[in-house]
Parts: sequence; C-alpha cells; structure tokens
Amino acid sequence: MTNNWLAALDSTSVGLGKIVQELPEEKLALPAFGRPGGWSVGQVLSHLGSAAEICTTLVRRGAEGDLTPPTGDDAKPVWAKWDAMAGPEQRESWFEADRTHRDLLATVGESITIPYFAGPLSLSEYAGYRLSEQALHGWDIEVVLDREATVRESELLWQRIDLIVSRFHDADARKRLAPRTVTVADGRLEITESELHFTGTKAENRGEAQLTGGREAVLRLFYGRNRPEDDLQTAGDTTLDDLRQLFPGF
Repeated sequence: MTNNWLAALDSTSVGLGKIVQELPEEKLALPAFGRPGGWSVGQVLSHLGSAAEICTTLVRRGAEGDLTPPTGDDAKPVWAKWDAMAGPEQRESWFEADRTHRDLLATVGESITIPYFAGPLSLSEYAGYRLSEQALHGWDIEVVLDREATVRESELLWQRIDLIVSRFHDADARKRLAPRTVTVADGRLEITESELHFTGTKAENRGEAQLTGGREAVLRLFYGRNRPEDDLQTAGDTTLDDLRQLFPGF
C-alpha cells in the first residue's frame, strides 16, 4: 500500500514538472487559483519547494530515530530563503528540492516513523499528507493554464477524505450547520457541533440534504477549491455557499 502512495507522489510531481518546465517568466507570474491576495504560479512552486526542503529534514530525522516534532521556527528561515527567489529560480529550486525529497523517500524502509506537523506518522501516512499537498497545489497551477485540468491521483485521495474534512474545516461554519447530514454519491457528511466526518454509509432518509455532481468536483469542494462552473448542485437545507464556508481550503 505504501508503494501506491509513493508512486502517486512521484506521478504528481513528474506531471507538474512537465507542465511548468518550459513556462516563460510571464506565466510563472500569473496568479494561481484561489489564493486571497494572490500567490503566483512561481510562488506556489516556492511553497511546494520549501515544503519539500523542510520535509527532507524531517524524513532524515525520522531515519535517524529522532522524533523531535517540527516547529514554526524551524520553517521560518527556509520560507525566507524561498520567498526571496524570483519565478524562474523558484521553479528550478522546486525541481531540485522535490527530487531530493522523493529520492530520499525511495530509500527509507517501511518501519520508519516520520515526525511531522500532524504528529509522528508512518511512511504511508506521511506520503498521503504530501500527496494531498502536491496534488491540490499542483492543480492550483495547472488550472490557470488549462481550465479543464483535473486533480491528479484524485481516486487515491478519496481514501483519505474523512481525515481531510474532519481536520480541515471551519469550526464556526460547522457549529452553525450542526446537526446535519449531507449525502453525496459515495457516502455522507455527518456534521455535529463538536466534529465533522465523512462516512462511506449512504443515507436512507430522503429528507436529508444532498450534494450531487462529479466526483472530482466534490473532492475539490472538500479541499476548498470549488469553482462557479463546477457541476455541483445541492438540495434540502444546505447550499453550496454553506459548504464553501465549511471548507475554505488551504
């Protein structure tokens, strides 16, 4: 199973690399999708590259048996270095940092525990977090260049959707909407005042709210990347605006 996540991480990186490798500087300066205040394409690559650099340090730490958790102070000097780069340098540095990170992952064993911002993780859990980051931010870039772009490895990402919706949602919106169940094609969102979960159990009560539309568009909604033109519709006591507020993204 771990190999599936690592292969998917490689696939998303290689796919994004093919898209950005020949972009002229003016396209690296285009605003990427959905960042208030605006990250450029180059800045999204910088975000991914700085994360790859930080994560390489964490994987090496785990390989040495050191589970000291990362802190914001660890990341700040790395972010400062990347923020000072211009678009072409951000791209080339992303290629290098990303390759170093993935090459290292290919050499560590299944038994490794990696200290991460979410806590100590197994290799497959860690790769899942990195895949979400890579695939969704990769889409933030690709959709600016091709409006028909889809999230890479979206079917695999569905396997961790409960973790995403339970951890990455707006608590005030959750409390406002609770208690509520929203059915989707593959299951249901269970919203209470204290928590939110996605289950694979389909609801029987036809009076519950419903979200219908393409599977990939639903995935992006949960990751805070809904677009007005997406083929999503709601019925019952929940609107798309409710769900956009619930899932603001990252």
